[in-house]
Amino acid sequence: MDNRQVLVVNGGKRIEGELEVHGAKNSALPLLSAAVLAHGESILHNCPRLTDVDAACRILTCLGCRCSRSGSTVCVDATNVSGSEIPENLMREMRSSIVFLGAVLGRTGRCRLSFPGGCELGARPIDLHVSALRQMGAVITEEHGYLSCSAPSGLKGARITLSFPSVGATENILLAAATANGVTEIHNAAREPEICDLAEYLTKCGAKISGAGDGVIVIEGTERLEPSEHSVIPDRIVAGTYLCAAAITRGELILTHCEPSHMTAFIQVLEAMGCRTYAYGGGKLFISCKKQLSAPPTIRTMPYPGFPTDIQSLFTALCATAEGTSVFVETIFENRFRHAAELMRLGAQIKVEGRVAIVEGVKSLSGAKLCAAELRGGAALVTAALAAEGTSEISGLCYIDRGYESIESALRSVGADIRRV
Repeated sequence: MDNRQVLVVNGGKRIEGELEVHGAKNSALPLLSAAVLAHGESILHNCPRLTDVDAACRILTCLGCRCSRSGSTVCVDATNVSGSEIPENLMREMRSSIVFLGAVLGRTGRCRLSFPGGCELGARPIDLHVSALRQMGAVITEEHGYLSCSAPSGLKGARITLSFPSVGATENILLAAATANGVTEIHNAAREPEICDLAEYLTKCGAKISGAGDGVIVIEGTERLEPSEHSVIPDRIVAGTYLCAAAITRGELILTHCEPSHMTAFIQVLEAMGCRTYAYGGGKLFISCKKQLSAPPTIRTMPYPGFPTDIQSLFTALCATAEGTSVFVETIFENRFRHAAELMRLGAQIKVEGRVAIVEGVKSLSGAKLCAAELRGGAALVTAALAAEGTSEISGLCYIDRGYESIESALRSVGADIRRV
């Protein structure tokens, strides 16, 4: 990625038309790591072209897998997995790289990796991951920023209760437990659609999993997993981004290849603000926002099925032009309002106090030079710039490209005046 690249947005254009939603980043990454457990070639369809996905494929190659891509299909041949160490430079590229821990440990009986990098959203401790794997018999030492893990007697089933329904910890336990000896129970498990997608793929490979999507997941370990073919679920956060883009420009949009049932929490907020939505069969969703929107009084981020933390910044941008005042309470990450200062450059009225942001709607925003500091906050800046009067320039595209396939091409296809230069 050339750090000199910027997005230039001439605001004031209504979003109108039809847009296809690509596969979910937050599902593709654990699925790619899960392919390590399968003895052979797995085929993943609807795998998005993202820098995070490219990083995951480089990790797989370091482990001895053969990876290839044709369009949106990625093939991972894990027949000859030979490595168990992930280089620090690859771990630093994305925070979700920690999900390789459970898969590599399950396949090779050992794993060495550094603490992950990615967006600086504040503390994202991996103590839940480490504690769970230790309960399953893993020996884990931490030294100089590295985790060295081994399972000298093999991984064993355990009854694990998570203090918080962590998505990453739930995924790592699923991956480690799939080939462990005995039965593993995950209590207070994460319930996100991405968890269900991972469980479905592992089940296709021969794993015995029940309860995915509920608070308790039971995994009966099997000795060996075989490869399978699977399609990544649509990205609900990308879909939500484009819904907000339509809403903030008072436009109309049809999303295709999406799953409205995964987006209930924030679709309800859009409707309460004054948008009209309609879900068709076959993964289509229509949104129309032709009038002034009303600010929702309070939005509190929560684990699924609550309002997603990943979409909070997009709604902060949307509420900046709504009528009234909104209070955002961030319960997941302590540093997820970094986009607020940049939105204020556009003329937004936002006051941040710790994990609370108060947004007072204004009649209009004005173009400015902006810098993305993390993935979803960057998408929020693009969304706000679409509605701002005049021209905006947005840098820090390396963050946005981690989760959006050519966001400028997608938005330009539905009426936005946006280009990458």
